[in-house]
Amino acid sequence: MSLCILAAGKTVTLAVTAFTLSWTHSVERTHWQEDWKVLPSGLRIAEARIRGSGAGMEPPEGAVLKGGWWTYVPRLGIQPRIVLAASGATGGGWTLCTVQDCRELGKAAGGTIVLEPCD
Repeated sequence: MSLCILAAGKTVTLAVTAFTLSWTHSVERTHWQEDWKVLPSGLRIAEARIRGSGAGMEPPEGAVLKGGWWTYVPRLGIQPRIVLAASGATGGGWTLCTVQDCRELGKAAGGTIVLEPCD
């Protein structure tokens, strides 16, 4: 399996079966992380973590505090794709990490970024 990243009219293909997507909340400045699996049918979230809480971002029922992070498994079905909007309002974009490396996506305001499985 591979993950395709579509942005600014270009596609980057990563030969991975899993990745972590992280970012900082634009208002509360709280860190978020999500672990995703790449499947032929789409993307499945395996776990999410929130470093603290704040307005509109309370940890859901069943979340467990581990090492300063509220950890939980979101109740979300397989997604055909993830669409990220680049607002430029957070001082940074998203960080996408795989077993090989990490890369920043959408740091400056601009068009959408799409993550989806590809062959």
